Amino acid sequence: MKRLNPLKLHVTYLTGTTPEDLVVPRLYTLTHSDITGELFLSIGNQYDKKQISGLYTRLMRDEVLAELCDDENQLILKVYCHVSGGLVIGTARWRYNIFQHELPLVLEALRYGDRILFKRHPELDQTPVHIFFKSNNKRFNKIEHWGTIADYGPQ
Repeated sequence: MKRLNPLKLHVTYLTGTTPEDLVVPRLYTLTHSDITGELFLSIGNQYDKKQISGLYTRLMRDEVLAELCDDENQLILKVYCHVSGGLVIGTARWRYNIFQHELPLVLEALRYGDRILFKRHPELDQTPVHIFFKSNNKRFNKIEHWGTIADYGPQ
C-alpha cells in the first residue's frame, strides 16, 4: 500500500454479504471525512444509500461507487465518479483532477477493505478496473482503464 493508512479505513458488510463469499454483483460505497481523513467503505449487494444520503454528501458528490460485476463473461470492477451535473460543488476540471489524484487511494481502500475475499479468491486480483467519470461536460464524461485490482494490492 502506497497511500492507504489501514487504521483510517472502516469497513461495513451490509446484510446478506460476507467477507469470504463472492456474490456478483458486489457493490462498494466509499465516503470519507474531510476533517479526520477517515474512509468509510460499505460492501454489499446494493449501494449503502444511508451512507450517501446526508446533505453534505449530496452537495459534495465526492463519494465513490463501484461494482464488481460480470461484463460479457468476464469480471470487471466498474468505479463511478460524479464529476459534474446537478447540485455539485466545483468545476468539472477541478473535480476531475481531484478524482485523478485520489483514485489510487480509493482503489487501495477497496482492495484492502475486501482483502479477505481477495485472499480466498486470488484470481480476482486480475480483474480489470474501469473508471467511469460522469459529467455534463463532454471532455470529462469518459471511461478510463486503470489496470487490474492487483495494481492496488499489497506490494
